[in-house]
Amino acid sequence: MFKTPPIDSTFPGRVREASSGARSHADAAAGPQPIVSGSNTPVTEQGSSRPRVHSPEQPSEPSPRLKRSHSQERVPHVTTSPVTPSPQKSFAGIDVSKDFLDWAGSGSPQSWRHANDPDGIAALIRRLQEHPPECIVVESTGGLERPLLEALLDAHLNVALVNPGNVRHMAKGLGILAKTDAIDAHMLARFAELATPRLLEKRPAVQAELDALVTCRRQLLKSKTEQTNRLATTASPAAQKTLKAVVLFLDKQINKLDKKIREHIDSDGQWKHVDELIRSAPGAGPVLANTLLANLPELGKTENRELAALVGVAPFNRDSGHFQGYRSIHGGRADVRGVLYMATIAAMRCNPVIKAFGDRLLKAGKKPKVAIVACMRKFLILLNVMVRENLQWNELSLVKNA
Repeated sequence: MFKTPPIDSTFPGRVREASSGARSHADAAAGPQPIVSGSNTPVTEQGSSRPRVHSPEQPSEPSPRLKRSHSQERVPHVTTSPVTPSPQKSFAGIDVSKDFLDWAGSGSPQSWRHANDPDGIAALIRRLQEHPPECIVVESTGGLERPLLEALLDAHLNVALVNPGNVRHMAKGLGILAKTDAIDAHMLARFAELATPRLLEKRPAVQAELDALVTCRRQLLKSKTEQTNRLATTASPAAQKTLKAVVLFLDKQINKLDKKIREHIDSDGQWKHVDELIRSAPGAGPVLANTLLANLPELGKTENRELAALVGVAPFNRDSGHFQGYRSIHGGRADVRGVLYMATIAAMRCNPVIKAFGDRLLKAGKKPKVAIVACMRKFLILLNVMVRENLQWNELSLVKNA
């Protein structure tokens, strides 16, 4: 009934090839494998019916047959020394809340929780010091993270402070829609591994004090503006009297902070010199100088383009194919950018270089806000050059040739 295949038939070979191809197609149809956190195994995308990664049954190249000139020829045995795998870098993420610190490390599905108090921070640092990570990422949470950051820097651990919005965008891009403290800790560790954020440097105590004074002044000024706006829309005489008393009190506190900031800057010779350089530019007053000294220590130490992006006045492209969108600014330090905006408005009236630059842009058809942002960027770059080259405004070659 069934014929026995001849001895030289290739039927068994065809059966083996068919079974091998069936296994390969079954592997390809199984779909992409789940991504395991911390795994370095490459993941392939599902494509055509042919597998993109060769299975063990399908070698990428056929094994060459050795041609022997004599039946007694032997193939030499080659010994290779074992390759020592390079140590894998570790990363950590810490989610900060009012009461707890949740942290996780790369390559581990677990997370740990400590209390957000001095004892909990000390215990967390001891755990991290056992195997110091390459980078520890903490997201900004409105000041709750500052004691932790100071302790990490004191322990000489590499730490970076990042925008929580960027981490959340990455999580959504990875398809992780749930949000818990443990998930956030894992996402921060993943962000440290993929984004390589900029590491923080420990600030001197005088720098932190100046930052606190300038920040407090900015907050009081914001409160004064809010109360002044309420005063303009209040009809009750008693309410107006109360609001006027609040505004008067805020004015006195702002004046006291201005004196403390001035004394703090004058106590440091380097700060006093940089303050004089900045204020030599027409349009740059004491508020801009104080803000740059407190919130932009990179001034004079960073390249112009990097500094513009750091402040948030660098235009970013928005192109796709034949489409060319408008360039717009994004991100950066909003506190510095707000003060720079008001200083640039004044410079566009009294600074000959900035005024001529802005007028040229407006005559070329640029929108007013586009021209203002371009003037902000030019003003910032000129201040950066002045501090870096130790030059007064009148000593700039651009000013001399104007």
